[in-house]
Amino acid sequence: MKQDAFYKLHYVALAAIVCPLSACGGGSGFENINSKPAYIGAISAMTYDGSTDDLLTGGLGKTGLISATAPNPIDATAPTAAELRKIAIYTNYRAVLDATPSGGFGVLYGPNIGVSGKDTLGEGKIAGTEYIAYSDDGSGRQNVTMMVQIPDSFNPASPCIVTGTSSGSRGVYGAVGTSGEWGLKHGCAVAYNDKGTGNGIDDLQNNTVNLQNGVRSSATAAGMNSNFTANVTDAQRIAFNAVTPNRFAVKHAHSQQNPEKDWGKFTLQSIEFAYYVLNQKYGDVAKDGQSHLIKLSPANTIVIASSISNGAGAALAAAEQDTKGLISGVAVSEPNVQMAPDSSLTVIRGATIASGAGRPLYDYFTLANLLQPCAALAPSAANAPFLSSIVKATASNRCAALKTHGLVGGNTTDELATSAMNALLTLGWQPESRDLHAAMYAFATSSIAMTYSNAYGRFSVLDNLCGFSFSGTTAQLATSFAKGNGVPPTVGISIFNNNSVGGPVTDAVSISLSTGVMDYNIDGALCQRELAMGGSANAIRVQQGIREAFRSGNLQGKPAVIVHGRSDTLIPVGFSSRPYYGVNHMVEGGNSKLSYIEVTNGQHFDSFLPLAGFDSRFIPLHVYYIQAMNMMYANLKNGSALPPSQLVRTTPRGVDANGIANPISAANVPPILATPAGGDRITFANNVVTVPD
Repeated sequence: MKQDAFYKLHYVALAAIVCPLSACGGGSGFENINSKPAYIGAISAMTYDGSTDDLLTGGLGKTGLISATAPNPIDATAPTAAELRKIAIYTNYRAVLDATPSGGFGVLYGPNIGVSGKDTLGEGKIAGTEYIAYSDDGSGRQNVTMMVQIPDSFNPASPCIVTGTSSGSRGVYGAVGTSGEWGLKHGCAVAYNDKGTGNGIDDLQNNTVNLQNGVRSSATAAGMNSNFTANVTDAQRIAFNAVTPNRFAVKHAHSQQNPEKDWGKFTLQSIEFAYYVLNQKYGDVAKDGQSHLIKLSPANTIVIASSISNGAGAALAAAEQDTKGLISGVAVSEPNVQMAPDSSLTVIRGATIASGAGRPLYDYFTLANLLQPCAALAPSAANAPFLSSIVKATASNRCAALKTHGLVGGNTTDELATSAMNALLTLGWQPESRDLHAAMYAFATSSIAMTYSNAYGRFSVLDNLCGFSFSGTTAQLATSFAKGNGVPPTVGISIFNNNSVGGPVTDAVSISLSTGVMDYNIDGALCQRELAMGGSANAIRVQQGIREAFRSGNLQGKPAVIVHGRSDTLIPVGFSSRPYYGVNHMVEGGNSKLSYIEVTNGQHFDSFLPLAGFDSRFIPLHVYYIQAMNMMYANLKNGSALPPSQLVRTTPRGVDANGIANPISAANVPPILATPAGGDRITFANNVVTVPD
């Protein structure tokens, strides 16, 4: 009897080690049965042969991805799910990478580049099986898309999983070109999720929505299978359409879930989903002849939490929240990560001293939204790429409006613009960002300010927060799942200023009520700034949502590598990675295993690098993301040491005699070093992070 009790106790202890997952169910006798997590709905699976279609390139191969001609559906008004998948892979690959050979695609990185860094994989197509399901709480309001890709090269005797939480507000294929490519090439399963954002667009006028596979459907027919349906009654929708016709609700902005607070949880769920499908595939059959036993677990599987941008922030959040030991290590690039204010931290770069744990994202985006249009006109940024996207007269009016509100000083437009630029630098943007404010404002700032204010405050599309709404045409809606980026402006949908003089119009050309001129809607920008820092009822809601998304910096001693470009103007290093590195060391002390790699001439959007003004000045940060992943894998697999924190000094490509950017070479992107020079080391001591100038 005592012996039976001993064996029972031994089994319980072993099960706790081998299967600490919510996915693990009870068993028959001593069998450890593989059970589907309760939050996972119906699972669809599709196997790809690696020739006509595949996991990594959607059947396009390197040649198709590098082509400037995108794949298109036979019927643009009624694309099939398979067509949408192919287009989504093409779009998302090119949305985060420079897809030109002169910039490095197919030469330094890309589907054809093997794990040795050589051009050995031909078209780079990868055979395997893809599993997709929703994670939901039973309400149908979350419906976070989860996807696991298992390549045929997966070896259950040496298993690995890589997470691929989408960057930006992208759909579930958003990380296919980053962590997806790295993982599949290394024979790892890739656990993707769209983190509750994705391309969920509810056409309120016509009452249509996206299904999980991107196909459009009536909201009524979709029911709880909709990727996103606005939480409004039919009566509310009809009344709203009567006053503000042709409007759209967008999932990231209008789900009323504040999804960012759960990005870590969703990433952990994607890992659990991966374990479930892997054990269904490779686990032995149980005694009942139907169930499968758990074969793969954290005890025998390497799991790297990874991705870029928002997906990188999600990976860090997941590592912090990992109470089950699911994650082995972390390797990320340019993370959107924000922490609670902490004045005890100091970050020093040269003569510049910054105190505190960075700035919350909505804080610095509402500052950028106010100042960037004016700062773009500063004489010091006269050679900025995409400066022509800023309408000088409109930006000059913004400068005048900022002066009226005491936010800039000077008399001439040049003086006001210089004041705005200096304010951005004083507030924490790096000097290297000076030439990028025009492009960031043109492509990202206003859309993020609008989306996140609604998301943090859990506002409904009916609220028209700060007078903003999404409107436009439905011409591209059928392919929105594949071609959209998750936040308007996208697929023919734009930000509208409902409070413009003369009635609703596209925000960029609206006329502010307070000034009577086109000034990039100073009224809306000031309203959004109040939400970040003010005391109104709406501001209190937004600020509560921001606090819910704060991270602790405690990676629980997990090995981690963060890569970030010094010139990043969207997620500046001074607000994110630098202070996160410091807070992590403050929290973990001697247990910290975080290496921080800052890269000169690296900015946020590698996809901008083919554009004039970007190509000659900036390097692909993706090269360093790959190195970080390689180093993390070697650390977890073989115990190889991670590199010390350091500044990597790169060399821009420059231009030839005809003014054309030179092709990139390895000399432009020197490697992360195991032993960097003393003057290039990033250090932490006595609550001070010191970064080389």
